[in-house]
Amino acid sequence: VQLQASGGGLVQAGGSLRLSCTATAPTFLTYAMGWFRRAPGKEREFVAAIRYTGRTTNYADAVKGRFTISRDSGKNTVHLQMNSLKPEDTAVYYCAADRTHIPTTHASNYDYWGQGTLVTVSS
Repeated sequence: VQLQASGGGLVQAGGSLRLSCTATAPTFLTYAMGWFRRAPGKEREFVAAIRYTGRTTNYADAVKGRFTISRDSGKNTVHLQMNSLKPEDTAVYYCAADRTHIPTTHASNYDYWGQGTLVTVSS
């Protein structure tokens, strides 16, 4: 499975961006999908995840109420809608796929990773 992330860019604080992650394999339909991020000088951290059914989601406290993860199974794509962006959201964002179907927060559980897309939020 290959994952291609896109949608990053430069935005002012308070603005919005929508990240997308497209999977190459139809088995994506049975995988949980997650988004993680790595800010400059910091460790990678969990952002959001969604079960393969799309019915269960999981969010980091730092993004609850601002970010929304969703999936379009017909297009093998997962989206991360990011609203009310803050400078502390600046990071490289990575999508990942978990074959166990569970939208876990642990990066070690994910089997496949995309290349990352840079999000920069200016103050």
